[in-house]
Amino acid sequence: MNPQLEGIEQIPGTYAFDLRVSNRTLKINRFFWNMIGADWRARFVADEEGTMDAAGLTEEEKALVRARDWLGLVQHGVNFFVLEKFGRVVKKTNLEIYAIMRGESFEEFMKTRLVPDAR
Repeated sequence: MNPQLEGIEQIPGTYAFDLRVSNRTLKINRFFWNMIGADWRARFVADEEGTMDAAGLTEEEKALVRARDWLGLVQHGVNFFVLEKFGRVVKKTNLEIYAIMRGESFEEFMKTRLVPDAR
């Protein structure tokens, strides 16, 4: 294990994305990275299951995608920077995703921000 990550499991809500995780979750991270391409996005919108199959996702990963389980995806090892590309495809903003990950409504989440009226 990376010595810089020693004890990280003791910090609630912290999910390290390191080389080990990156290697283990390469297919699903590549699946989300591909959302930058218009053809891949259109393919996903037209056939979610077929696109997930083509990407080689595991059944567990497919279930996380189907459920739009944002926190579960991060806990599984999806890098948020590729996950936000998927968020745009399914019409979710980062702020909406953060609220869902915290188990809050968007309105509840926004009340915790310094600029609660921002969108």
